[in-house]
Amino acid sequence: MSDESMKVLKGTTTVSLSFNGGIVIAADKRATYGTFIAAKEVEKVHMIDDKMAMSIAGGVGDAQSLLRFIKAEIELYKYTNGQNMPVQGAATLLANILQGNKYFPYLVQLIVAGVDDKPRIYDLDPFGGLIEEKYVSTGSGSVVAYGILDEFYKDNLGENDAIRIAAKAVAAAMRRDSATGEGIDLILITQDKVKRLTKDQLQTFLNG
Repeated sequence: MSDESMKVLKGTTTVSLSFNGGIVIAADKRATYGTFIAAKEVEKVHMIDDKMAMSIAGGVGDAQSLLRFIKAEIELYKYTNGQNMPVQGAATLLANILQGNKYFPYLVQLIVAGVDDKPRIYDLDPFGGLIEEKYVSTGSGSVVAYGILDEFYKDNLGENDAIRIAAKAVAAAMRRDSATGEGIDLILITQDKVKRLTKDQLQTFLNG
């Protein structure tokens, strides 16, 4: 793979972690190509079903194509079966698509996270690798983010602690990784609610 094509994968920091009753999934908002800041308000965390979200790192066109595909398949599943697609099912479907295109891969790293019978988080690589995690980070700032996640994550976290850890992990990456920046986008999902936190709400957690 050429150096030019690999540049697409180097920007972004995405994070997801589970807590007692749900998941949080977060990312920065900066889009880069090499050292060039291409955009400053990019949405990298997308709702793909009522209680399921996907974060993207990598090529915009590839990510948008996969988003359209999985949203359509989730709606078809819902129409055919009368119920929501399980988080594992959506992640596995995407993994199969990525695996089937490994010779001409989608230049993306994906996190699929949500709540069905319990909180679930799946990490997908460009070649269809699929791993269920309790917490995960992708992108160029993930090395910094993992420093926060490894230190502070524990089983049975509370909701506020999970939000605080995810926000601080992305914020730490923003301070040290030039391809990560412009703010934090964070979604909280539980059995009872889905909430995209505002800038002011996130700042409260960062200050805490």
